[in-house]
Amino acid sequence: MARTRLYRNGVLEKENFPVEDISAYVNDAGVVVWLDLCTADGEGLDAVEEEFGLHALAIEDAAHERQRPKLDHYATHLFISAYSVELEANTSELTSHEIAMFVMHSALITVRKDREFDIDQVVARWDAAPELVKEGAGFLLYGLLDYIVDGHFAAVQELDEKIDTLEDELFDDTRDRVREVQRNSFELRKNVVLLRRFVLPMREVVNSLMRRGELDVVSDALMPYYQDVYDHVLRATEWTESLRDLVSTVLETNLTIQGNRMNLIMKQVTSWAAIIAVPTAVTGFYGQNLPYPGFGHTSGFIASSLMIALGSGGLYWVFRRKDWI
Repeated sequence: MARTRLYRNGVLEKENFPVEDISAYVNDAGVVVWLDLCTADGEGLDAVEEEFGLHALAIEDAAHERQRPKLDHYATHLFISAYSVELEANTSELTSHEIAMFVMHSALITVRKDREFDIDQVVARWDAAPELVKEGAGFLLYGLLDYIVDGHFAAVQELDEKIDTLEDELFDDTRDRVREVQRNSFELRKNVVLLRRFVLPMREVVNSLMRRGELDVVSDALMPYYQDVYDHVLRATEWTESLRDLVSTVLETNLTIQGNRMNLIMKQVTSWAAIIAVPTAVTGFYGQNLPYPGFGHTSGFIASSLMIALGSGGLYWVFRRKDWI
């Protein structure tokens, strides 16, 4: 179901009234209207397009999924596309929820592409600062963007903690742990790349909103709040870039460690092969079909046994001292 709210002079006056009644209020002085739609529930945008005179291209972007985060300027409104993200605690999978926004002087329209976007958290932020509601749609937009960017920041922080844990597990020689490190490394790299697609464009979105233009939705009173959001966006962006470098470093370090372990294994195998070659050479020599010193005598057996023991033992001592085995 569509959700609606009407603020008059900064005070919540009506809530969950029919969408058809918006036209009766939207042009009143001091009135700000919020309309929330969820396309997953079958809510159409045709009535909204006619009611507010929205541009057809903006309606098309709002109707289709997987739009890139962006801000488009139109004559009577702004169109914003953004994503909220969260990192699943059990699976470490990064999930995203797309939302489209139409911003006007006296109205904010949100179009959620799925039901998982927690719009109640945004409403709670609006209700927590009633003194700023009088600033109009710009404040409603601030609360929504602040919630989205805080989600980005939380996801970046959780990924950073997981990378720290992964770095501690890099030097664990347990076979199962080695496989887990490899799997987690690639999973983290995929999540960081995906998060970067959502975080990086938000810098230009917030920066464009703060510029003065034909449709100013950010008043002087709201400018410090948008600057705070912009600061969080910059921090999340820089942190994401550093995480990408960290994940690449972890992957390279893991490959280097695996290469060193392989070299150690080859060194051990070669050392044992050299030790085994001594008795092979001695027994091969004494197995010739012709007489040799000690042939047919106990002394020959003793001599060959001593050669095997001394040669193999000497090689073992040398390799052990060099830490090859």
